[in-house]
Amino acid sequence: MTVTRSNSSVTRISAADIAQLVKGELTGDGGLLISGFSGIKEAKKNELTFLGNPKYEPLLLDTQAGVILVPRQITCPGKTFIKVDNPSLAFTQVVNHLLKDGPEYKPCGIHPTAVISPGAKLARDVAVGAHTVIEDGATIAEGCVLYANCYVGHETRLGKDCLIYPQVVLREKVSLGDRVIIHSGTVIGSDGYGYVPVDGKHMKIPQVGTVLIEDDVEIGANVAVDRARFDKTIIGEGTKIDNLVHIAHNVTIGKHCLIVGQVGISGSTRIGNYVILAGQVGVVGHLEIGDGAVVMAQSGVSRSIKAGEQVFGSPAHPVKDALRNNAHIQRLDKYVEMIKDLKKRIEELERK
Repeated sequence: MTVTRSNSSVTRISAADIAQLVKGELTGDGGLLISGFSGIKEAKKNELTFLGNPKYEPLLLDTQAGVILVPRQITCPGKTFIKVDNPSLAFTQVVNHLLKDGPEYKPCGIHPTAVISPGAKLARDVAVGAHTVIEDGATIAEGCVLYANCYVGHETRLGKDCLIYPQVVLREKVSLGDRVIIHSGTVIGSDGYGYVPVDGKHMKIPQVGTVLIEDDVEIGANVAVDRARFDKTIIGEGTKIDNLVHIAHNVTIGKHCLIVGQVGISGSTRIGNYVILAGQVGVVGHLEIGDGAVVMAQSGVSRSIKAGEQVFGSPAHPVKDALRNNAHIQRLDKYVEMIKDLKKRIEELERK
């Protein structure tokens, strides 16, 4: 495979090489060079795009993209296209291939303004950005990158190849596994929300537990993960958390879950493996959500959910029941008119 750079230092790759990379079937100009990537509506003639959902097939007629990744059952007359089993995955593979030759923006070495305690232990190849603070007893394994203005608390541990973006706070005694990615503004290990009423006031309950984040977790921007009152708040291996999520104290999230934006999970809830919580879901505390369950957007979960169950609504019900109930709600005005008409007929019959 040949990858070249243009005079403007942009990586270029031919359509034929893209087909080889993704193991796809090429139709059209194999020599066409691609130097960028974009959505199907925005793409230009030197860019790659993809059709992820067949229902958007009409967009193929108008796209200006030079090369299009499409499902195997679709053709694009007059276009250069590559048939693959999974266009979205193939697009990701190409983007990753092009970006690996792109410019690096990661910090290199230890910036002179970083403040690192003599009692912290850093592997030789760790990179630390400007004004980052690393406290006593912290341990940071090889390959980790911490951007500017991060904070790593006392006795916090980072596994191998973690990527910590600017302005992330890792409070004391937090543990991260290998290859964890945390985006800007996120706080891991903030105090759990615990108070007890005493003489008309709210007395703070000490939060003496910690947070454990397992391997290959990615956490978006402005997320708050509270430390446990006792023991650990746990985020399982491979789980991906979107921006603006709150995970309360003593929550346990299983492996390979998807937690979408603006989700709130109350304390001591236990979530199984491969669970999906869609956007703006709220979960009451001390519940259990079984493996493979799906909670649809804007649902309020007030009861435990069985493994594999799909729920929707507030309060959340099985999807079929929730959709049927919602359909009835949309027809309430018609039901009211029907009831009024029936009442009028009954009154007329009674008068007779």
